[in-house]
Amino acid sequence: MKILVVATGDIALPLWDWLVRQDVSILGLVTQPDKPQGRKMVMTPPTIKLRAIAAGIRVFQPESLRKKKVIDELVMLEPDLIVVMAYGQMLPMRFIESGRLGCVNLHASLLPKYRGAACIPAAIWNGDDVTGVTLMHVVKEMDAGDIITQISIPISPTDTGGSLHDALAQLAPRVLADAIQDLAAGTAKRFPQDPHLVSHVGKLNRDHGRIDWRKPAIEIERLLRAMDPWPSTFTQCANGQRIKIFPAQNLISGNLPAGETMILDDQFCVGTGRDLLVIGDVQPEGGKRMPAIAFARGLRDSCGFV
Repeated sequence: MKILVVATGDIALPLWDWLVRQDVSILGLVTQPDKPQGRKMVMTPPTIKLRAIAAGIRVFQPESLRKKKVIDELVMLEPDLIVVMAYGQMLPMRFIESGRLGCVNLHASLLPKYRGAACIPAAIWNGDDVTGVTLMHVVKEMDAGDIITQISIPISPTDTGGSLHDALAQLAPRVLADAIQDLAAGTAKRFPQDPHLVSHVGKLNRDHGRIDWRKPAIEIERLLRAMDPWPSTFTQCANGQRIKIFPAQNLISGNLPAGETMILDDQFCVGTGRDLLVIGDVQPEGGKRMPAIAFARGLRDSCGFV
């Protein structure tokens, strides 16, 4: 089978590594262009590109897949199957239809729930018990294609966006392995998504990490985990100092005005709309990560959060 892989995000790395070990012919990797990163804005390639080069596999990095010249070049490869995961661009229909056996996408949610980019943090933020990876046919509408197969995993009470990302990345090869022979034979099943169960989640930005202390402590605790490591969560002291808050340690019963802080039993606690949130680590703007209790004790004045 001749496969063309379309992927950019690190979540696709275990899938790529698995495909390289299979008895298939990888025609190439289509990935996003190198982008400037870090404070010095150094041009940095996607990690999956480096792995493709190391494996001697051709890499395509078009600025857009909507240009006729780009599509012509990729269609001429005559792939049997196009496998997509975390690419970051919508695909034109002519490209989608160029796979003899189809174009399939691995999506890190149990569709039709959480179509869109922020599917992993959304599952934690909303307090879901399970999530998973869905293999589906690609259609013009984002994440709306018929489902081929799904595998689910539990969400731990300590999972963060980062840890769940890594677990779902490892799950992706299993999902494709379950279906690849049926895809090759043209016998893969198709299950239409129930339109009544569809939900959408867009891209995250830094403001999604702003803490509203009027929310119940359990919701804030989930937010802290969902947004870790990116975009992370933050608040401000009453004096205007911005503070990064890392995933919390615990929730305890108690009444304290929202955003007000106190030290209780050697723990740094913050009042919320319901109960108290025990903060683990913080990072003051321009400073280093430290235990919240050390931060609190180092203050001359009380530090309420707003």
